[in-house]
Amino acid sequence: MARFRGPKSRISRKYGESIFGDYKALKKKAYPPGQHGRGRRKKQSEYAVQLAEKQKAKYLYGVLERQFRKTFRIASRKTGITGHNLLKLLESRLDNVVYRLGIAPTRRAARQLVTHKHIVVNGSVMNIPSATIKAGDIIGVRERSKSLQAVTSSLAGRGKKFTWLEWDSNLMQGRFIGAPERDQIPENINEQLIVELYSK
Repeated sequence: MARFRGPKSRISRKYGESIFGDYKALKKKAYPPGQHGRGRRKKQSEYAVQLAEKQKAKYLYGVLERQFRKTFRIASRKTGITGHNLLKLLESRLDNVVYRLGIAPTRRAARQLVTHKHIVVNGSVMNIPSATIKAGDIIGVRERSKSLQAVTSSLAGRGKKFTWLEWDSNLMQGRFIGAPERDQIPENINEQLIVELYSK
């Protein structure tokens, strides 16, 4: 299954954010990577800024270009603001919901749990990370996977809770109430720049 396999800390340094998780390299070297990382010119063209925002969103949600463009096309056909629709669709992906529920510490780890058939949706095993979760769907950990150390340690350190998700710690399952509004999504993304880029 296609996914980004390149240097993760390098990408985080490029955008100055923890894209794939908390990396020490980002704290030690708070400047872009490469030979000219420190002295790189600050001013960028309009296209470069838009492209960087789109690339950052792709890396954050673990989506490659073809799938991201397809998601954008679906978002543009929906009623409402295209940028908000795009983020709603990305937040409704199964791997992202597993990550938001705290079952996995990162989206990459959540993707692995899904592909290895540790996650169930409405009682049935689901191994497609990009599957769109609908309002009312129940997402949980498969019975035989509830004792996995990766799952238990992630749930033990479960941090921020989200209003569009409900979690039952006894059953180790959560309910997707509905796609979040833009002000409920904590990601630092300027979705309007992505819309402008694809509108050219």
